[in-house]
Amino acid sequence: MASEEASLRALESLMTEFFHNSTTNERKREIEELLNNFAQQVGAWRFCLYFLSSTRNDYVMMYSLTVFENLINKMWLGVPSQDKMEIRSCLPKLLLAHHKTLPYFIRNKLCKVIVDIGRQDWPMFYHDFFTNILQLIQSPVTTPLGLIMLKTTSEELACPREDLSVARKEELRKLLLDQVQTVLSLLTGILETVWDKHSVTAATPPPSPTSGESGDLLSNLLQSPSSAKLLNQPIPILDAESEYICSLALECLAHLFSWIPLSASITPSLLTTIFHFARFGCDIRARKMASVNGSSQNCVLGQERGRLGVLAMSCINELMSKNCVPMEFEEYLLRMFQQTFYLLQKITKDNNAHTVKSRLEELDERSEVVQEPRLPLMHSQGQERRSVELRGAWKQKGGNGMKGCLTCSYVEKFTDFLRLFVSVHLRRIESYSQFPVVEFLTLLFKYTFHQPTHEGYFSCLDIWTLFLDYLTSKIKSRLGDKEAVLNRYEDALVLLLTEVLNRIQFRYNQAQLEELDDETLDDDQQTEWQRYLRQSLEVVAKVMELLPTHAFSTLFPVLQDNLDVYLGLQQFVVTSGSGHRLNITAENDCRRLHCSLRDLSSLLQAVGRLAEYFIGDVFAARFSDALTVVERLVKVTLYGSQIKLYNIETAVPSVLKPDLIDVHAQSLAALQAYSHWLAQYCNEAHRQNTQQFVTLISTTMDAVTPLISTKVQDKLLLSACHLLVSLATTVRPVFLISIPAVQKVFNRITDASAQRLVDKAQVLVCRALSNILLLPWPNLPENEQQWPVRSINHASLISALSRDYRNLKPSAVAPQRKMPLDDTKVIIHQTLSVLEDIVENISGESTKSRQICYHSLQESVQVSLALFPAFIHQSDVTDEMLSFFLTLFRGLRVQMGVPFTEQIIQTFLNMFTREQLAESILHEGSTGCRVVEKFLKILQVVVQEPGQVFKPFLPSIISLCMEQVYPIVAERPSPDVKAELFELLFRTLHHNWRYFFKSTVLASVQRGVAEEQMENEPQFSAIMQAFGQSFLQPDIHLFKQNLFYLETLNTKQKLYHKKIFRTTMLFQFVNVLLQVLVHKSHDLLQEEIGIAIYNMASVDFDGFFAAFLPEFLTSCDGVDTNQKNVLGRNFKMDRVRREARLQGRQVWALTPSACSGRGAGCLHVWFVPLWFRGSSCHSWMTWCCAWIEGYVLSPVLLLCLSSLVLTAPQ
Repeated sequence: MASEEASLRALESLMTEFFHNSTTNERKREIEELLNNFAQQVGAWRFCLYFLSSTRNDYVMMYSLTVFENLINKMWLGVPSQDKMEIRSCLPKLLLAHHKTLPYFIRNKLCKVIVDIGRQDWPMFYHDFFTNILQLIQSPVTTPLGLIMLKTTSEELACPREDLSVARKEELRKLLLDQVQTVLSLLTGILETVWDKHSVTAATPPPSPTSGESGDLLSNLLQSPSSAKLLNQPIPILDAESEYICSLALECLAHLFSWIPLSASITPSLLTTIFHFARFGCDIRARKMASVNGSSQNCVLGQERGRLGVLAMSCINELMSKNCVPMEFEEYLLRMFQQTFYLLQKITKDNNAHTVKSRLEELDERSEVVQEPRLPLMHSQGQERRSVELRGAWKQKGGNGMKGCLTCSYVEKFTDFLRLFVSVHLRRIESYSQFPVVEFLTLLFKYTFHQPTHEGYFSCLDIWTLFLDYLTSKIKSRLGDKEAVLNRYEDALVLLLTEVLNRIQFRYNQAQLEELDDETLDDDQQTEWQRYLRQSLEVVAKVMELLPTHAFSTLFPVLQDNLDVYLGLQQFVVTSGSGHRLNITAENDCRRLHCSLRDLSSLLQAVGRLAEYFIGDVFAARFSDALTVVERLVKVTLYGSQIKLYNIETAVPSVLKPDLIDVHAQSLAALQAYSHWLAQYCNEAHRQNTQQFVTLISTTMDAVTPLISTKVQDKLLLSACHLLVSLATTVRPVFLISIPAVQKVFNRITDASAQRLVDKAQVLVCRALSNILLLPWPNLPENEQQWPVRSINHASLISALSRDYRNLKPSAVAPQRKMPLDDTKVIIHQTLSVLEDIVENISGESTKSRQICYHSLQESVQVSLALFPAFIHQSDVTDEMLSFFLTLFRGLRVQMGVPFTEQIIQTFLNMFTREQLAESILHEGSTGCRVVEKFLKILQVVVQEPGQVFKPFLPSIISLCMEQVYPIVAERPSPDVKAELFELLFRTLHHNWRYFFKSTVLASVQRGVAEEQMENEPQFSAIMQAFGQSFLQPDIHLFKQNLFYLETLNTKQKLYHKKIFRTTMLFQFVNVLLQVLVHKSHDLLQEEIGIAIYNMASVDFDGFFAAFLPEFLTSCDGVDTNQKNVLGRNFKMDRVRREARLQGRQVWALTPSACSGRGAGCLHVWFVPLWFRGSSCHSWMTWCCAWIEGYVLSPVLLLCLSSLVLTAPQ
């Protein structure tokens, strides 16, 4: 005892020192090493048992429990039986004796350690493990402790970690399932007892505030009067201990429901009891009474009552999250829905909107972590007894119904329920005649539009989206019943549409909308206001898909009202000394105008979102409505451009001017959304030669052209440019180029004296003008496309755009430049960004369009090639030039022709010397790396080109990769350049296989097997060696990419079967991949690595077992000579090869739970010793036994087992 006491004092001293603020990291490492050494000693657990019973130092207790945890989980099989019995006896006794005084985290850790023992030994060696838990629950004194043990058991045994075999996992689950009925009965009894005990005192006669309610809207939901009566009972007031026990019981139920199947074990009595407690969450009056009574303790009680409701809803949601519902459980499911919607009706009962919203605001209060009753805790070192609050962690695990958070509101849980109901169960419940779906939608409507928070409203909109998706798919699958289905839901959908539209308008919802943040971007790069509007418009669009006529008749009048206000502003525009001014100055009028403009902007986005529902098969049927919308949009855009509201002076410039700009921009964007409708109208107009379409396009261009100016705000300018691009690319009217407004834009862009637009706008306008000349006109034959004239005009356009760039001839820039270098760079950037965009957008078009494009660009391309050497040391310029050439190679390499393409490639190969590559990669940072990556991407395009044209460049490309680029990047930890380099090597092999392996039909016939002739062997070997070296790098993305490349080459070209690979490389790759598995450096890729190893080994199993295994054994550390010899002798792999052939190619399982192929599985067992080298015999045998339990014993497995036993670490 003296030594134990001394050890305890020493340990307390060490732990106190370790966690002291002044302790250095070096000293902490020393202490950690001492503690680890002590934990590894045989019999250390005895000291830890003494420590647990004799100390009150939290650190010491936690350390002692950690020693027990490691002993049980890693070395339990090697512990003598007598010691196991002692541990199984002492730890529960310790828990039972001290559970009321231990800190909650120590108590929970001790519970977990005991459950870990049960995880290993129950039922064979620890037969009373679960019986003890049930006894604890049944004893009133230890009920909370038993519930904690039960929840821990459910967490650790029903959902165990991956260190158990499949068989053991299944055994534990079966054992637990056998106990489910008993456990649920116990939990039901606990909850019912508490409810009944306190209900007696809570019953008060009407008209007491706590009496039941009657006359509910959905009383017909509850078929039996007794059910309705039960749910209308007053909610009892629970004491703290009862609250705590009920919380633990509900937590247990929630976790149990996450994994047990729906069955008769879940009785109607249990469901009714859970719903009783779910009412705690929506009982506003009890909360108010608790707070009105005055004490803070009562306020806490009110919060705890709400938390019981949250936990009960968690239980319900766990059941709801199960999609697989047995036929016999559907009646229970219906009863659950009926009872939950009773609660929904209770929440949304009052017809006064403010009252409903106030109720939801109170219900939305967060329920904090559960508080245990105040218990006395004795501290060591003579400290006095004091009361502390022991807070149990609210750890929620399980299915979709659980939030898994520390705080959660009742409203959130209820919203989760509604989401699960609509997404999972609506399709099966809708058919029940006793379930009124329309009435449910009425309640959901009230619940949605009285949400107290924006997040809650968003969640409810998601539910409506799910419902609308369900309705849409149902109609598509039952077209014959379409009218009947729509008639049933029409009123609800129209009401939903109207209310959603009202909610996005300041006219009806100003207070809430002004709270939305319209500046801060979230992870999706949208503001809170944009998210609110987007989700609302998605609901509007889905209703439009179902009820197009109703949706349009609802939306368009609202839009028209706001348009009238906007169009009427012209009468208030007056001329002032500095320009035009809006003569609206009264504060109230400005506020009303602000709201109207914001609403108009939102409604314009709504109209644009609906554009897709006017095209395709419904074009003719909805033509009139679409034409009305487009004509109004054209009128609005022209109106804004003519009176220039975006430049007008206002009384509140910081508010009204952005509003006016936004309305104008949104009108352009909405009109752009109808470009596909205009394109379909263009096809109709071509056949009918209608003047109406010509007028629409001409008027639109009249609205767009004035906005393409440097004097216009960027937001408005870019909207106009995007609309112009859509007209030129999507609509493509024949007469577009002849419209005066378009000619004006041509002149503006090609005028050298005109001020250049901002970069993005300049690129968009040039793209539009180029597309007008290059893209074929729809519905016209080739001989009417006017290609000669359009080619001349396009050449003139490109010539004007590249005028300054083409003047940068080498003679003009080297060595004495006519302009500063910075100015030269600006010209290069501006020109190449435009030209690159033009090429990229034409690359997928017809051959004629690409021919004209390259003809216009030819001189600029030649200038670029001439300039490239002069700027090779300017990485920013080189980056842009290579981007341009990469786009050319991808889109116009055929048009460039072979000679010029060869000239470009040769120029690049000559310029990128090893010194230049090293400078770019090592010294110029990310820009230099991007330059090299783009150069390698160009070469990727070259090596993929079919035919023999570029084959002469292969030696130079491979040499560049392996002799110049690879030596620079091989040892760098940075992944820059590597991915592109290895992709180039893969493309070289994949598309030029005959460069390395030549085969003939004659040789194949003569030899019977096509043994291909090998050429360029040194280059092939160097490439393969580079791939092998990449598997030693820590970059997991590169590892995965290259492993995929090797597997692809094997699938397409039989790489692993080639003689050179089999004889000189195969086992090197297998060795490297096995070492990766042994060191667990790339565990995320275990499956992919296992498949690759098997595919390689299966090429030559004889060589694998006869040559590779002995060699591999020789190189292994941590396995002695005797063990190596036993392994070598015992592996007679004839059976393994035979089973492998019978089963085909198996995935090599890398964990016991995943291993499925017996042939591969035997090999898997063989490599286990390497994973446990340096471990104790206990952990070795633990793993072996766990693995073997997962399989049916066969002669092969018995052979493997003998190897495992004989090679166990000593």
